[in-house]
Amino acid sequence: MSETAAIHDDSMPRPATDDVPLTVVIPVLNEEKNLPDALASVAWAREVFVVDSGSTDQTCAIAERHGARVIQFAYTDPRQKKKAWTLVSLPFATDWVLFLDADERVTPELRDEIHTALTDPTRDGYYVDREMIFRGRPLRSYRPDWNLRLFRHRLASVEDLGMHDVPGTGDNEIHEHFQLEGTRGFLRMPLRHDDYRGIGPWVDRHNRYATWEAHLYARLRAEPLALDPRALRDPVRRNRLLRRIWVRLPARPILRFAVWYLGKRAVLDGRNGLMYSLLMAWYELLIGLKLSELEYSSVPQPGSQ
Repeated sequence: MSETAAIHDDSMPRPATDDVPLTVVIPVLNEEKNLPDALASVAWAREVFVVDSGSTDQTCAIAERHGARVIQFAYTDPRQKKKAWTLVSLPFATDWVLFLDADERVTPELRDEIHTALTDPTRDGYYVDREMIFRGRPLRSYRPDWNLRLFRHRLASVEDLGMHDVPGTGDNEIHEHFQLEGTRGFLRMPLRHDDYRGIGPWVDRHNRYATWEAHLYARLRAEPLALDPRALRDPVRRNRLLRRIWVRLPARPILRFAVWYLGKRAVLDGRNGLMYSLLMAWYELLIGLKLSELEYSSVPQPGSQ
């Protein structure tokens, strides 16, 4: 895999146009509140696929009204979840694909930068930053949040963390990142992440995520800690390295709060920064409780056969 390229040079003029040679893929499940704005933000793309997992609300009807192609995904094999299945199954009409969540929007500035980026023959993919909107305001402490989202689909795959048998996490990859065999750069303009459904779905979603995280923590704790300095040059590999260290630390809920509130300077986000830091601490506590349950259940109990 090629080393990560420098940040994309946006000094060239960035023309705004329709019919950009790009396929947008939006994985969904019951996203009728978020989906209209997500679709409107990528109406300029040549084709848009909405990959649905059996929504029971108006998600599919909304997608069709916006001219998107609705593809139903049946989650029958835990070894092939939605994004991985999408990469090998959709009839892409373009070389480039952008993966977008339903609660994300491509701003006009990012649209124009994407359009220019696609003309660069030296790049095969780009990391995109995300701007988190929390309680109506952007969280400066959330950035940067780099994700490989824009790439030549024929060179991409979804990493396999060996977590297929974790119960209750559904058909979407949680922390499995896209991998790319090619040169990568960084786009300057961020995706806007703004979930209109409120805090309830966030709590439900992170409860499921905590189950997955607890299983991952248990696996990482059981493996020897190998430090690879080369991982520091890639944001995804760097996060993997830090995670392997993190699972071995004590008092992680307190540390998670400190990382967000002080390390990421959420204190500068005022009350919203404090609330989000507390939510992150709660999430880490939940992971720890579920990890304790896993460890307890794996130890033979007195009187057990």
